[in-house]
Amino acid sequence: MPFSPAHSRAIFLDVDGTYADHGVVPKAHEDAVRAVRANGHAVLLCTGRPVSAISPHLLAAGFDGIVSGAGARVELGDDVLVDVRFPADIARRTVEVLDHHGAVYALESPEAMYAGPEVDLLLDSKTPGPEVPPERRDAFAIFRKALEITHARADKSYSKVFVFDSGAPMRQVLDEIGPEVSAVAGSNEALGERTGEIHLAHITKAVGMQAALEGLGLPADASVAAGDGPNDREMLASAGTAIVVEGALPDLMAMADLVAGPPSTHGLVSAFTTLGLI
Repeated sequence: MPFSPAHSRAIFLDVDGTYADHGVVPKAHEDAVRAVRANGHAVLLCTGRPVSAISPHLLAAGFDGIVSGAGARVELGDDVLVDVRFPADIARRTVEVLDHHGAVYALESPEAMYAGPEVDLLLDSKTPGPEVPPERRDAFAIFRKALEITHARADKSYSKVFVFDSGAPMRQVLDEIGPEVSAVAGSNEALGERTGEIHLAHITKAVGMQAALEGLGLPADASVAAGDGPNDREMLASAGTAIVVEGALPDLMAMADLVAGPPSTHGLVSAFTTLGLI
């Protein structure tokens, strides 16, 4: 649909912990996204996941675009506006450093996720059972399908690295790779300082959000961002309106223009209503 800068806003939704709960999207959130779009606003997913690992269930509500790879790739409709990959020398050095420390990791790209056999074995142990909601099982299956198991990773084209276990403190690994890269905390707290997501230092969700806004012809103050995790920090700080999910880190809560409940309480529905989006 056409967008009117005078009236429309662009809403950027983090996935895990914001729009979805462990990969399961509440129907109330799907309906809310449809209602916001019907009112003439643009809604985009803004996720750390690569598009190769995004399940159809997450997209079922219909979106105007996707910011994936934590800002490395931006799509509006069928158009790819941004697709940033690690430069070849940095990509090779990153793999060499991780391999030197015996790290367990997956290279994320829009085409696939490149990983060694050890990742396949690790995920075998985490396969959800029949007691888990089917949407979550489907999301896991999509993730597994996106994996390309290979020992030849140094020459792969990728935009981000998910590190299950870096084999050494993450700070040490980053120092050895160089200043071109940075990292945010991973989702597995049990692995502590040995887990995280390595990305190009200049790429954040905020960068992807800005590219999408330019593509939509909307100013920064027309943006609404909703998130709850470390990789949402820059996006929330740059948004015209920041929705932060309750229970987020204190520095994220301090950025909130509006606090929303988690997906289990349909928090985005209340937030969108308060903002007059629905």
